[in-house]
Amino acid sequence: MALQDAGGEVDLAFTRPDLRGPAYENTFGGATSFLRRRYAKNLAGADLAVFGVPFDQAVTNRPGARFGPRAIREASALQTTDPPYGWGFDPLAEFAVVDAGDLAYDYARADLFPGRLREHAAAILAAGPGTLALGGDHSITLPILEAHAARFGPMAVIQFDAHSDLWADDDPGRIDHGTFMYKAVRRGLVDARRSVQVGIRTECPDYLGVSVIDARTVHEQGPAAVAARVRAIVGEAPAYLTFDIDALDPAFAPGTGTPVWGGLASWQAAAILRGLAGIALTGGDVVEVSPAYDPAGATAIAAAHVATEIICLWAWPRRQPRCG
Repeated sequence: MALQDAGGEVDLAFTRPDLRGPAYENTFGGATSFLRRRYAKNLAGADLAVFGVPFDQAVTNRPGARFGPRAIREASALQTTDPPYGWGFDPLAEFAVVDAGDLAYDYARADLFPGRLREHAAAILAAGPGTLALGGDHSITLPILEAHAARFGPMAVIQFDAHSDLWADDDPGRIDHGTFMYKAVRRGLVDARRSVQVGIRTECPDYLGVSVIDARTVHEQGPAAVAARVRAIVGEAPAYLTFDIDALDPAFAPGTGTPVWGGLASWQAAAILRGLAGIALTGGDVVEVSPAYDPAGATAIAAAHVATEIICLWAWPRRQPRCG
């Protein structure tokens, strides 16, 4: 559908008649749905639902990730006209991807937030689509994992991050972006033997059986070797991929709350993600984008690319075989 098809009166975030297909619209105008997908609360016919989680009340350092979903959506407009490079197929042409908007919650009742998010994610999964969440700080992953584990059983988790988020925290009432993985493992939501963290470069006293490929190993061994090792660890288990944008070095993603030097370059992250094609991905998220700390918008651009790669990973094993 070209812009001129409707005399210029087109905004596919609202008017797209088919949930599939590209969006040939001005990248600098119109509604900022993710990849110009149609906004939809009714998920009938959708294969994958993207939703925002504008929550950052669990951070240990700089706030601002509540504005992450909006910034990622805006940055994603740059990718709406061409298929993702290097994959050999266009997931937006083959699958019905919708933008389900943002989670609504009472900011003054942070104690109720995890349950609200868990129910929201569970409702999307019950309706049929897979999920892709745009954060938000990293605490949002725990309630989403609860919803996935209830449906698929204990999950293999692939976590790109500067921090392990495995700090001990046995208080069920605390909400902390640095302890979500600890709680997920302790609660049996995560199969630690099938889980792996990539890009770690901060200390952790106990990884609880989760495999670690730290940033130095990525630099020394290269993306192909890292991707092969991740695939070997995860195997055929149902997997969830969570990408904290601080996995990238601050040179590539300064707009985050707790930046740590020595991280992954954008090209390394892209190559590793592409090397994971074939894993049994059930869902994923991109978190910790704090746009106020990056006036150039490079962090949001990187996050939008990561989210698109997650869509490709989700779609890859679900493609219909082609004849001839």
